Amino acid sequence: MKRLLISLLLMTLTVGSYAQLSPEMDAYLREFPQRAAFNCHSYEFHPLKDTPAPNGFKPFYISHYGRHGSRSHSTDAPYALLRDCLEAAQKEGINTPSGDSLLACAKQMIEFHAGMDGRLTPRGAREHETLARRMYNRYPKVFRNGEVHALSSDSPRCLVSMSAFTSSLRACKPDLVMTWDCGEKYQRVIATNCGTAIREKALEVVRGPLTAIPIDTMAIFARYFKDPERGKELLGKKPKSFVSAIFTVAQFAEAYDINENRFDFLPWEAVTTAYARHALSFYLCQCNSVEFGDERMPRARPLVMEMVRKADEAIAGAPVAADLIFGHDLPFMALCSYFGLEGYGYPRLTAEEAYHNWNGVKLCPFATNLQIVFYKNRKGEVLVKFLANEKETMIPELKAVSGPYYRWDDVKEYVNNK
Repeated sequence: MKRLLISLLLMTLTVGSYAQLSPEMDAYLREFPQRAAFNCHSYEFHPLKDTPAPNGFKPFYISHYGRHGSRSHSTDAPYALLRDCLEAAQKEGINTPSGDSLLACAKQMIEFHAGMDGRLTPRGAREHETLARRMYNRYPKVFRNGEVHALSSDSPRCLVSMSAFTSSLRACKPDLVMTWDCGEKYQRVIATNCGTAIREKALEVVRGPLTAIPIDTMAIFARYFKDPERGKELLGKKPKSFVSAIFTVAQFAEAYDINENRFDFLPWEAVTTAYARHALSFYLCQCNSVEFGDERMPRARPLVMEMVRKADEAIAGAPVAADLIFGHDLPFMALCSYFGLEGYGYPRLTAEEAYHNWNGVKLCPFATNLQIVFYKNRKGEVLVKFLANEKETMIPELKAVSGPYYRWDDVKEYVNNK
């Protein structure tokens, strides 16, 4: 019996230790709690910083992949679940003041959602307008000559993002020549996913003991109902669906320019647990993880090779200043992983390491973007640097010429040998 009790205690301690984010990640989320929305967190604009290019090298071309901006949820069902349950409780007089407040928020989210699943919000459009202005002001010489070619996923939120970005770019330089395109042929390249096999295996890890932290759902019900048991009965579903619905309200509030921290509706451990499970799932399915990276990366190769092909055409003299692609978060993370960018493709993390330490929200918010900026000198030598979310980002496995600048031929050899 004593041995059994000791074994159970050790299991409890192990689960507890696995369930915790690293102190650095916890502090990063606490600094701005809306970051707990992970890939549904709106884009954070920070001051831009550029390391001077080696002498004689000037920017002449940009290859870009951008995720759509802030959007609505894919369904208003979580908001309706909260509304229906809390309205029924209100009629019975068992809502607490917090319950009435949560009900008002759920109704507001339904009103904002307006039956438009996955719609780009005005904030999402502004994100791309701002990104375009910042790109132009950062590299105006790139746009002196040559056309801008824009390609989009056929998703409406991506098409509207493309429209917002290119319109803003045109406002910076009214005589800029542009082309726009989308279609099924392009969709198969720019909007790839991990595949069912990887997703199912990753789900087993995410649902396993690594993330098994107990959440006191009845304590959460007690926040919103004077009679928690009756509140649970009115829900008519599993208690965790109530917690999940509250988390969804908080996740998407920012997309509607709601500045209040609605993650306050949940205890912090419930917020961080939901964040960590969500981030872990994305890392395992889309990035160069130890467990599944070797299976995921081949699916990203067509997009990488298409960007390489277009870049080579620009280097050879094609009259193009920038190729802009507008797509989604999943192929974006795989794309950055294939290029071996720090945080995405390197270092390769195990599931446990990613769960504790991977800063997914910093790497993949709404409007996340990769800009590959090309430089050349009079000899025709070409260097590139990678800007992940506008920040100079290294390829740790590849030797740089200077600072964040790499020989384009070295980058091509690196990705060709993946």
